[in-house]
Amino acid sequence: MNKISYSQLSMFSECPLRWKLNYVDDLRISESNIYLVFGTAMHEVLQTYLEILYNDSAKNADLLDLNEMLRDKLIEQFKIAKEHDDKEPCTKEELQEFFEDGVAIIDFVKKRRNDYFGKRGFKLIGCEVPINTELKKNIKMVGYLDVVILDEIHNTIKIIDIKTSTRGWNKWQKRDENKTQQLLLYKQFYAEQYNHPVDKIDVEYFIVKRKLWEEAMFPQKRVQKFVPASGTPSMNKVAKRLDLFLENAFDDEGKHKTDKIFALPSKKACRWCEFRKTEHCSEGI
Repeated sequence: MNKISYSQLSMFSECPLRWKLNYVDDLRISESNIYLVFGTAMHEVLQTYLEILYNDSAKNADLLDLNEMLRDKLIEQFKIAKEHDDKEPCTKEELQEFFEDGVAIIDFVKKRRNDYFGKRGFKLIGCEVPINTELKKNIKMVGYLDVVILDEIHNTIKIIDIKTSTRGWNKWQKRDENKTQQLLLYKQFYAEQYNHPVDKIDVEYFIVKRKLWEEAMFPQKRVQKFVPASGTPSMNKVAKRLDLFLENAFDDEGKHKTDKIFALPSKKACRWCEFRKTEHCSEGI
């Protein structure tokens, strides 16, 4: 079966031509940077903390030297990126700055743990829980859920997606359905794959902020929680996006087709496009 991910759907929705250049023509340009290095390291540290918290004890979770773990993970990801790209993904000064930001995040999460992660009556289903769902046209969607927690009293599942951000999500990012609808699809697929009622699954973005606004007039937190609308209308909307992607990008056997592929230029789509102002695309804004 051909395998797709939400990142493919997201890219196709923003610009079908960029998707074609990446996934059909195999012109992907994969270069790491400090944001990817930090994001991967912070994910692994927070997930390790939650695994010990739920599967062992809060005391032992708090005894973990998470700062040292973060430092080790940052260095590990730095070396992996350097070897892959044949150049350093960032400066040593940037790495140190992001490490210090991460220490502040870790300190905040540990102190306010009970505000975000209840332990009594809750069970950690897992971190990096796999999604592997068969779709039509001989295609599978694959992905991983950062954190899945079961409320054993109410038999409800919470799917948490950890996001690293400079100062959190603003109102425009919260309204960006391409950004927020990922968990809606995963909610539907989790219900089907793990046989859990879809109306007993909640989703949440757990956004950790590296920086706080200076001279703010109100108390600030290092964690921002965002719960997107995930009722039937929202679920149907993302399902239609997926159907449109499958219809226009794949034939009945699951092979790529490109007769309906075109550029969809916009300030948002073109801003970070690796093919803008190249021989591959003349329409970029």
